[in-house]
Amino acid sequence: MKALKMTKNALDRLLLVSSLIILVVMVLVILYQVFSRQILGTAPAWTEELSRLLFVWVSFFGIAYGFKEKLHIGVGLVVNMFPEKVQDIFDYLAKALVIAFGMILIYYGWQFTVLTSSSTMPAIGWPSSVLYACMPIAGVFVTLNGIELLFRKGMHQELDDVSEE
Repeated sequence: MKALKMTKNALDRLLLVSSLIILVVMVLVILYQVFSRQILGTAPAWTEELSRLLFVWVSFFGIAYGFKEKLHIGVGLVVNMFPEKVQDIFDYLAKALVIAFGMILIYYGWQFTVLTSSSTMPAIGWPSSVLYACMPIAGVFVTLNGIELLFRKGMHQELDDVSEE
């Protein structure tokens, strides 16, 4: 169990560090694009395509990280009206949907990645599958985080009720 926890923590760190690196590279590419356009008068075509690719990757990684940290929006107004047992059923149902979503990302993301492997991105010349490979990778993280959520109480962060006096 300890080895499993250490592996999961290492994967979580990998996801976070990868996301931060991608975000930093994306910002640098966009800054270079703006500098080139404003100062040099023309921007390389690859900067727009690469920044879009990095944005897609960081977005999908953000989805996975959001499930790990329970950051996604949840509307519990109706669910909170039910008894505790019914709330627990909805909680497990939502977690099962997260796991199913992750598995769908893995399955269809992989199919789409393979489907686009024969075409190339025009400006950077990379296979289009590089753009879509983030789907199955993020799907693995979403699935793992969904399974981890099964062992934690709640689906969303609990916010303290703040009342104005």
